[in-house]
Order: sequence, then structure tokens, then C-alpha cells
Amino acid sequence: MLAVADLTTAVPKLLRLFWFHDGEIRFEACLTQVFLIHSSSTMESGFFLAMAFDHYIAICSPLRHSAILTHSSVVGMGLAIVLRGTAFLSPHPFLLQWLPYCWTNVISHTYCEFMALIKIACAETRIRRAYSLIVAFLTGGVDFILITCSYVLILHTVFHLPSKDARLKTLGTCGSHVCVTLVSYTPAFFSFLTHRFGDQVAPHVHIFVANIYLLVPPMVNPIIYGVRTKKIRDRFLKFFNLSKPLN
Repeated sequence: MLAVADLTTAVPKLLRLFWFHDGEIRFEACLTQVFLIHSSSTMESGFFLAMAFDHYIAICSPLRHSAILTHSSVVGMGLAIVLRGTAFLSPHPFLLQWLPYCWTNVISHTYCEFMALIKIACAETRIRRAYSLIVAFLTGGVDFILITCSYVLILHTVFHLPSKDARLKTLGTCGSHVCVTLVSYTPAFFSFLTHRFGDQVAPHVHIFVANIYLLVPPMVNPIIYGVRTKKIRDRFLKFFNLSKPLN
């Protein structure tokens, strides 16, 4: 589900912009891009939370893991995350469509996002900004708080394990999830805060970080899980014939 969410972004249009300098986009396509980018980001945040819940159950209640995380419960969580992202972000394109844009039709960004369009509107946007802020807190903000709480409980359980090897092995199972969470949340929070409160941040810095937020996580997530997961790593080495011992 995380991989599918990574695919539904503005990457094709970004590649056209960088390779062919095609900086034009129709207004309807721009609104569609706003919805896809923000809804997929919200879904990714929900998937990170679901993965943190999986780690919490596996470490804190291992005997109940298979009973709690059944196939039906996993499917239910996935559908709830997708529906949440769709329901919360569906109003965004309509809120932008009803605004007058009389200052300019050029956005200082490499892709369409909510705040980039809000800034070029020549109308009162306080309510729309407040709605966007509330949605961001109820999705990514709450998810991050719950993920942090789950790892506090995980660490409490891990440090009560009897041996050092058991503690290290248990923490090692969380390494991939922690890495992809930090890779995704760090530029996302920076981009979100600078858009709303970072008037002193240079525009090119904000645009650079926003591109990292959109492009880097989908690129590094498979690498992180490929390196950290033994089965994937072994199949990768076998595919390239590198698992054979050298003579």
C-alpha cells in the first residue's frame, strides 16, 4: 500500500518540467495534482501509523499478534486509511477552484500544492488556510503523535528484556520503519511549516525541500526495506549472482 501511494504523485509532470522545461499545466490538471499529492501523503502517513501499530503488537503482545492483525483487520485498516485521505482532502480542489486568481497565473513551485495556489489568490483565504491546517493536524500530526507513543511503549518493553542480544534484535526489527518515517516526515514538516510560518526562508530553499519531500521517499523506501529485510536482500543477491562464494 505504501508503494502504491508513492506512485500517485506528480512525478511524471516533474520529469517533464526538469527534462523538457514544460512548465505549463491546465488549471483542472493542477487541481487534480493538488488532490493526488495531498491525499497520497495523508495515506502514507496512515500507513506509517499502521506499521507502527504492527510493530507495537509484535513486540509488546507477540502471542496475540496473529489474533489481532488478521487479514480482515489489515484490509479494514487499509481501507480506513484510504477513505480518510480521500474524505479529508477531497474539498481542497473545490476550495481552490472557487477562488479568483487575478494577480498572476504563475506559481513559484515545481508542482501544484494547496498553499502554492492560495498565495496567488486575490481574495480572503483565512478560512481555507484554517481548514488546511486542521486537516494537516488531524492526519499527519495525530499520526506522528501516535507513532511516537507507540515507540515509547516499544522502548519500555525492549529495555525490560533480559539480555542485550534480545534488546538489539528487537530494536533491529524497527529500524526500517524508523528510517522511512524520518525520511518522509522530516521534509514534510519543514515544507508545511515554512509555507505557513517561514516568511524569512528563501523561496529556492523551500522549493528544494518540497521536491525532496515528494521525490526522495519513494526512491529510498525500497532501498531501506531491501537492505534491512533479509529475504529481499538474499533474493537480490541471488538475482545478480553475487551470493556465490568467491574462489
